[in-house]
Amino acid sequence: MTRSEIDLLLFSVALKLLLFPSYRSTDFEVHRNWLAITHELPVSKWYYDTTSEWTLDYPPFFAYFEKVLSIPAAYIDPSIVDLHNLGYGSWAVVAYQRSTVILTELLLGAVLLRFIKGAVDPPRQRLLSGSLFFHPGFLIVDHIHFQYNGFLFAILLWSILMARAGRNLYVGVLFAVLLNFKHIYMYLAPAYFVYLLRSYCMSKSGQILTGRFATLASAVVLVFLASLGPFIWMGQLPQLLSRLFPFTRGLNHAYWAPNAWALVTAGDRVLLRLITLFNFGIAINEHGIASASRGLVGDTVFAVFPHIKPFHTFLITACVQMVYMIKLWRTPTYQSFLNALTLCGFASFMFGWHVHEKAILLVLVPLSLLAADNYAYFKTWMIASTAGIFSLFPLLFTSAETPVKIVYGLVWGAMAICPLHKQIYEFPPSWPLALLDRLEYAYVVGFVPLQFFSMVFPIVAGGNPSIQFLPLMVTSVYCAAGLVWAFTRLSVLYFGNTFGTSPT
Repeated sequence: MTRSEIDLLLFSVALKLLLFPSYRSTDFEVHRNWLAITHELPVSKWYYDTTSEWTLDYPPFFAYFEKVLSIPAAYIDPSIVDLHNLGYGSWAVVAYQRSTVILTELLLGAVLLRFIKGAVDPPRQRLLSGSLFFHPGFLIVDHIHFQYNGFLFAILLWSILMARAGRNLYVGVLFAVLLNFKHIYMYLAPAYFVYLLRSYCMSKSGQILTGRFATLASAVVLVFLASLGPFIWMGQLPQLLSRLFPFTRGLNHAYWAPNAWALVTAGDRVLLRLITLFNFGIAINEHGIASASRGLVGDTVFAVFPHIKPFHTFLITACVQMVYMIKLWRTPTYQSFLNALTLCGFASFMFGWHVHEKAILLVLVPLSLLAADNYAYFKTWMIASTAGIFSLFPLLFTSAETPVKIVYGLVWGAMAICPLHKQIYEFPPSWPLALLDRLEYAYVVGFVPLQFFSMVFPIVAGGNPSIQFLPLMVTSVYCAAGLVWAFTRLSVLYFGNTFGTSPT
């Protein structure tokens, strides 16, 4: 590491230490409870325990990870791993759990440094690596709200780095490891499957390379056996799967993630209001009226549009992803893989069932690696990053954190977006594209009045229950518009690029 890199690391750690007393969500208690579950109970009871409502619902590798963290926790403060000590929030547990996030995130820094070595343009890659390590998404979700995304995305980026280096066996193994830490990454699995099959297990002529296929399959199976093997042996696989995939939840999360369903839900609410006012004679679902009156809380039931079920979202997501997989099959290069991987994450975020707003990191992290390819990719990244990061702001709803998220977001934009813009800006070649360019920048600037509205409206509304959710709805819809546009832009860019051919 260079002196400047060490200085940045120390600054990052110091900043995150200052955030120890900040707001923490229920996810903090979730992870404390998992420490207790894995420490006090035998493995056979991990996925059955219901002492707390925050039951263990991550794959076994993450449970093993919590088990490891519980060992020093028991020495620091035995109350941390007391299964019946629900809601425990002493300074010891706060300092310990927040410290583990910082320490495990060091893996992210190490992987991002490796991206700089061997990059086509090391200075630009250094800028992108820095933007990811200091990403507002990680600060908001991990170091304030509380989760462990940093080291998980480090594994994802490590697998992508191996793809860039042509070490495709490690790509498959690392992704298998990642899936057994957090199953949300399965949304990216189609891109990995197609890429590894075409670039590693098949020759250019299309012939299956049996030895490579067997090696990759064996390695992946061994990873899954290491994770799931004990639970298969105990006959607990159905119980484990029921914890990982709870389809009893609604289409939208409590705060609408800014995706296609947010726009559909908002459209349904607008149509409901118009039909009610003008009596168009269109049939209305009474349950949808009750759902609308609750604002953003509870299951989403449409009043005008047809009801959406989990199967519908799965089918739409699979069909959209399939289009990109056909392109990847034909051009199985690293750049094509990175594009397809990002679009797989984007499609799952856009059309998935009960998508959390935090899932936008599945898009923003790999998309950042494409930001310096050309001006078109930069614009796509800028729009998606601005909308995606702003969509995370409602996670921090306390007044003490408002200046932190706003100032940090602005500083990050000044240090990441502005320098890259200066390096790769291209003047639009025609007046329609110039107009579009101005409109896109106007959209980004629009987040300034949106933030002002979000802060002032609750004061003006005075706690009126019928409209108190309006700032969240407007935020969700405005962010969704930008993310849908970024998704469309990236899709067009992907299909317009040939990517060359893949070496075998």
